Amino acid sequence: MTIQINSNYLENYSKEYAQIVCDRFFSDRKFISGQEIIQLTNSVQVNFFIIKRLFELWQEELGKLKSNPFFDYRDISVHEALTQFMNVLSRRIKVERTHFEPLVKDAVSQSIHLACFPVDFYQTEIQKAPSGKINEYLRENRKYYKWHDLVITFLIDKAGFGQDKDPYLKAIAANYQVIRENLESENLLLATLGDVRPFDTDQYKGHDSTSSVEKEEQPNPEPMVRSISPEQTPVTVKEEPILEEVKVAVVEAAKPVYQSPAAKGTLDSVALKSHFSAQSYKGMKGILGELSDSLALNQRFMFTKELFDGNADLLKHALKSIDQAGSFESAIELINSRYVAELDWETDSEVVREFLMLIYRKYPD
Repeated sequence: MTIQINSNYLENYSKEYAQIVCDRFFSDRKFISGQEIIQLTNSVQVNFFIIKRLFELWQEELGKLKSNPFFDYRDISVHEALTQFMNVLSRRIKVERTHFEPLVKDAVSQSIHLACFPVDFYQTEIQKAPSGKINEYLRENRKYYKWHDLVITFLIDKAGFGQDKDPYLKAIAANYQVIRENLESENLLLATLGDVRPFDTDQYKGHDSTSSVEKEEQPNPEPMVRSISPEQTPVTVKEEPILEEVKVAVVEAAKPVYQSPAAKGTLDSVALKSHFSAQSYKGMKGILGELSDSLALNQRFMFTKELFDGNADLLKHALKSIDQAGSFESAIELINSRYVAELDWETDSEVVREFLMLIYRKYPD
């Protein structure tokens, strides 16, 4: 079953939205920076999709560079240097309006697609993943997904799925059916666009349409899963081949990645070190210089917002203290004493995991 959409309306709306945003911003400025992009509109998803596209363009340029046959880009020192170079560039974003306005237009269109049709959007994302690197692609891009992220994040780092795209595509649709009532409504998400220009959902899904999207509200006569709360991980109970795969992945997701056996909500440096040492992430080790210089733009914003109560100075002070800790164990002890309880961190959350991974990379031994 399909829902007809008015792609002409979407095209015109996105174009007008981008023009209004750029008229406002570039009225007295010639360039826009990365930090300004993150704070550009009231729609955090639009802002981060712009950053995501910049990252993709960088990856395309890097791919062209690596196609040069005269140098060994697989060498670890070259990889580390390129990673550091990318981090430096991410803090030096500088875009003129001519190049920036099309990025805004595409980001708006993608955000509307995600708000209205999350299954179709995330299935499209899976199709874009390089062959054999689905999990790597999801890990790299999850920080850009601000809307309906529960539809996709449970798939990240799951055993049993392999690298075939089909199980992922089916798992996304199945998971959506489980958690759909816990997701924010499309009207609430699209309302964040209204400070620039109100979006007419009825006109978007009107009869004068030129394309269609597969309907995600599918009839389901038999209960596929038991009901859950927003905090719970969905678990499949119906005995069907693909749903059985979802069951395996989701049950594993329910296990805390690094919950201290001694005290809930306290980080265990031994367990953490054991966990990270067993991982095979590219570039896991080898951060050069101070932690503050190693953060990408998106990481800095994410850590500030989600771990340090929006206080950039507090993050800066924390990174400086961790740099002076001298060891991974001392750094974790410092974090436990100053930040975990005080700032009410969820110690098994993805953002805490990413923050701790950086510390491990600084003190791997």
